[in-house]
Amino acid sequence: MSARDVVISGLGLVSPHGDDPAIAFEALLRGQSAINLWTREGLPPAAVASAAFSPERWFTKLQLVGVDRVSQMAVAAAEMARTDARWPEGIDPERIGVFIGSGMGGASALEDGYEAARSGRRVSPLTVVAAMTNAPAAHIAIRARAEGPVYTYSVACASSALAIAEAAKAIAAGEIDIAIAGGAEALLVPGVVRAWQALQTLATPDAADPGRSCRPFDLHRSGFALGEGAAMLVLESRQHAQDRGAPVRVRFAGSGISCDAQHMTKPQAQGQMRALRNALRASGLSPRDIGYCNAHGTATRVGDGVECEALRTVWGDDIDALRVSSTKSMHGHLLGAAGALEAVVTVLALEQRCAPPTPSCQEPDPACAVPLIRETKASLPDLRSAISNSFAFGGTNVVLAFSRND
Repeated sequence: MSARDVVISGLGLVSPHGDDPAIAFEALLRGQSAINLWTREGLPPAAVASAAFSPERWFTKLQLVGVDRVSQMAVAAAEMARTDARWPEGIDPERIGVFIGSGMGGASALEDGYEAARSGRRVSPLTVVAAMTNAPAAHIAIRARAEGPVYTYSVACASSALAIAEAAKAIAAGEIDIAIAGGAEALLVPGVVRAWQALQTLATPDAADPGRSCRPFDLHRSGFALGEGAAMLVLESRQHAQDRGAPVRVRFAGSGISCDAQHMTKPQAQGQMRALRNALRASGLSPRDIGYCNAHGTATRVGDGVECEALRTVWGDDIDALRVSSTKSMHGHLLGAAGALEAVVTVLALEQRCAPPTPSCQEPDPACAVPLIRETKASLPDLRSAISNSFAFGGTNVVLAFSRND
């Protein structure tokens, strides 16, 4: 049996730029940063991108008991994606899948539990249920009545990209007809932020303009800004979408996955090159077919240069036709949810044939010599295919490829 064509029919978003994908994308095209200064008594300040999210639209007060912020945002994004896809009644529940990525799960629930234990207060009996990493997927499955595969992927910064890739494979193989796939992360709590500061990978806050603290590919970059949010995509077979008259945004062209198998935090160009080549092979695309890359681009000293080296090596003489940007410069690094948010951005870039800039990159590092979109958006009238890179601590690399539907 031949593999089935997979398409994207719905998008849902809870992000530092809001919960409307079109409005969020327009903000990114304008170069509008959502990164602000985060301060807590007794802790160093940090540059972060928080989401203005209220759960009351999606949960009653009773339903909120034992539901961490990460699951709240995941459910909201999934429900909006289902609405965008015109999710119908009557889908066979056993043919529905849920594939979710999260790096740290219910961070708020764990933080509250530790604080309660330290102070001698009662620890909530629902702490474990709220904090478990698979809680977002379980809550989404309950809402969607998904009785097929319901999986959670936790591979740091590549979690949700891997979830999307695996959902597409299940659909292509005929195991399911439709899936909700994406990721959620909500870790802007003191203990987690302090842990990341201790790792010395976070950007030094720009006192004059916190929105420019994260500077991917810039000679003076100092690290990333933590972000929070959730992003979900509805994937289904093309035949299933056509049979129900669903909107088709773009085609999921393929994915490439690899592992560096070298170091926990230091990325390797060879591993990223394998993922890029695997994505090209799986999608049947060549480097010259790809017009835009939403880079992993975390603004770490080592990471940006390694990613650019991998792109230059794989693209070779075709590198000049590729346009590259890192939207983490504006929405922060959502860790486990980053790949899903950036997949949404990549889908919208394909639809509008226009790509966001990396506005905080003022002085490009010579080690990052790829065709960067910097100060203003790039109009790409011939754009037909694009990729989104997610390269994680632990060495897992995921590249997602999308193509226009026309």
